[in-house]
Amino acid sequence: MAPYLLLVLHILFFLTGLSGIHGVSTVSHVSVREGGSITIPCLYHHGSEKHVKYWCSGYFFHFCSTLIRTDSQSASNWLSIADNVTTRVFTVTMKNLQLGVSGYFWCAVENGDTTHLYLSVATGTAGLYVDQQHVTGVEGQSVTVNCNYRNSGDFCWCRLGGSCVERTVGNLDGASVELKRILANGKKVMIVTMSQLKMKNTGWYWCAVGDLQMPVHITVNQSTTTQSNTTTTNRNNGGTDEKRQERIQSLLVVLLIPLSLLVVVIAGTLVILKKLRKQKDKKAKDQPPNTTVQSADSEQNITYSTGLNPERHGDLYSTVIPKQHRTAQREAEPGDVVYSTVAQHQR
Repeated sequence: MAPYLLLVLHILFFLTGLSGIHGVSTVSHVSVREGGSITIPCLYHHGSEKHVKYWCSGYFFHFCSTLIRTDSQSASNWLSIADNVTTRVFTVTMKNLQLGVSGYFWCAVENGDTTHLYLSVATGTAGLYVDQQHVTGVEGQSVTVNCNYRNSGDFCWCRLGGSCVERTVGNLDGASVELKRILANGKKVMIVTMSQLKMKNTGWYWCAVGDLQMPVHITVNQSTTTQSNTTTTNRNNGGTDEKRQERIQSLLVVLLIPLSLLVVVIAGTLVILKKLRKQKDKKAKDQPPNTTVQSADSEQNITYSTGLNPERHGDLYSTVIPKQHRTAQREAEPGDVVYSTVAQHQR
């Protein structure tokens, strides 16, 4: 009944001009299990970045009750709002939802642009849900989103404010999209695979089965050569670094042992040499000075000679030549003692 009522409200709001549904884009019908949480994205047009955004609940927009605004957020454990002016999307997150919260909610901008959706809180399993509303991928690679559902109907994968893929394969903004329905552990799952991701594929999407939609945000991170090389090195050579470190440690141990012994030997040699030098210096200090005194020989070892100086008459000259123990004469050397006596002759 709710889908038909929602269609009638769309027509009524459009005809009466009570809602500018063309100004903001979002999903139309979401299902959440009791006690669960959900984030609703609201895409607005260029030029509305500086306007206040707010979230209200009620059957008609002019009579709805404002729950939260971007310019005056009140402390709340179950409701929050955030505005990204770069992507022109403001999001509303609701937590710990209870059955009484079910109803119509509005994405609104103060310039008059609005759109609405129906939120149904279900006991037990929701009609359509995902394991994670925020998925991260890498440029050039792929991401997978599992959309679990209980209802029946056509299925598709769409970008918020953009086009949709309604067949098993397609393309969205340069990324390849593959849709596959499977039955796993009694659950019906629509597997969405986006491959060959590009940076521009970052944004809000939603999967739909029948009249239910579930928003999903995909973040594509840039792939760098450094990241790829680091990942490959860590993956393929995980144990190489550890082995290399072990070999280096073993080599250091082998080198340190002989080096340590060499240091000990050198130190011991220096100590011994120092002790020997001290002993030698001490011995030289204690020994009396080496003096040699030549005793006077007997007169038999001394030769006397006298004569007149031919140049100076009346003068007596005398030379004393020490006799050697042997008959051979030798030249006087330092240390030999020579005795001489000179007397003046009277004329």
